[in-house]
Amino acid sequence: MKILVEVASKDISRYIGKCDAILLGIDKFSVMNSVTFHVDEIKDIVSTYSDMEFFVKMDKNIFNDEIEEVKKILQQLNTINIQGVFFYDLAVLELKKELSLSIDFVWSQTHMVTNYRTCDYYYQQGVRYALLSKEITLEEILDIARNSSIKTIVEVVSLPSVGYSRRKLVHNYYEDLGESGSSTLSVLEKITNKKYLVKEEKEGTGFLLDEVLNGTSVISSLYQAGCSYVLFREEGISNFLGLLSDAKKYMDGGCLDSSYVEKYKKLGDSTGFFFKKTIYKVKK
Repeated sequence: MKILVEVASKDISRYIGKCDAILLGIDKFSVMNSVTFHVDEIKDIVSTYSDMEFFVKMDKNIFNDEIEEVKKILQQLNTINIQGVFFYDLAVLELKKELSLSIDFVWSQTHMVTNYRTCDYYYQQGVRYALLSKEITLEEILDIARNSSIKTIVEVVSLPSVGYSRRKLVHNYYEDLGESGSSTLSVLEKITNKKYLVKEEKEGTGFLLDEVLNGTSVISSLYQAGCSYVLFREEGISNFLGLLSDAKKYMDGGCLDSSYVEKYKKLGDSTGFFFKKTIYKVKK
């Protein structure tokens, strides 16, 4: 099992030796990024750090007037030694087939990636990786890892995203008030009493739960089940590089050092849905 990091800095050198793979958001065609990279930058980075694995995010909805540009980017990425492209819009998968690209793809449709049968369907369509949904339990994740042909990626440490809108919601909020403000809001959801970060960017508006998802305690189970990658997202995580270094040592040692999990209880007790089933009930 390997560590995949979604970076929050363009200084790639700071991650070298602390992880196995790096996820780069591509300009204009990825969402919820701290930083993004032009294709030419990605080429230079991959060439400079040839011992690292790299994935690229192309995880936004694609519009008709963007298709030709997407084609050109995919063709350029196909010439670079990267592990795969994260996709959300199925148009990107269709373009892979249309252009006969050899590059591997990562199914990254947030709340949709929930079972091994659908993962295997996408595997039959030429998709080799899947970023599993954050809304399923550890038991369900292990079921997919053990039974699907697809290589699984599980997000274990992050400020988890909970939603995304194409609309400019923060701008509209301030405009409605007749005020000016920043592109980020902190809001309190009254029913759960939880805080959320609302971040507007060029492509739309994203919502992040303002508490750290601490999945350090499940890494050992994922390792034993043969999960391919665990994903650490840097944004909002303090002492991130120290966490990475410790996680790398922990996994290189076969996930046998219990002191690692004890140490990172300091990240908090929010384990998302790893141990909590989602149950839908009809309201009478």
